[in-house]
Amino acid sequence: MGVWVTLLATGTAGGGADVRFGGGRTLGDRERSAVRGLAGRVARAGATFTGPSARCRQTADALGHPATVEDALDDWDMGRWQDRTLAEVAADEPDAVAAWLGDPAAVPHGGECLDALCGRVGGWLDGLAHEGRVLAIAEPAVVRAAVVHALCLPPQTFWRLDVRPLALTELSGRAGRWNLRLGA
Repeated sequence: MGVWVTLLATGTAGGGADVRFGGGRTLGDRERSAVRGLAGRVARAGATFTGPSARCRQTADALGHPATVEDALDDWDMGRWQDRTLAEVAADEPDAVAAWLGDPAAVPHGGECLDALCGRVGGWLDGLAHEGRVLAIAEPAVVRAAVVHALCLPPQTFWRLDVRPLALTELSGRAGRWNLRLGA
């Protein structure tokens, strides 16, 4: 028997053009209502995990799924860029942004590089000891990193994956042999 992992991207918190690095913002009433509307599409799991951000925990609460906080599902550590928009950072540090976007090992912000993010999330995914269904509620960057790892994609593919708020992504298999289920 294998494991079926449903990754649920958190609801937005503000959204729009003012999206900021980091998951420190919380869900509003509208976002909580959207999560509750999704509850019927999210199957009960033998284990539910959530990233440590307030948004992840609030998404789990709005679904009514008791969850274990998993540090490996924490959002991408953006160091000194935390709470800034990409436009702000690009205006102040265009060379640093170009390096960050072009090199998966770059950490011009002093936080975590893309390679490390994919490795951390992939380590959690491959280390799952559960059989059956698992629900993981995480920030969009974590969902993207899980897909990159699961499909053995080049790290630069991360930038080509778009994870919308409350998107459900399903992976099945086990360490070293994951499948992506589209149209869940």
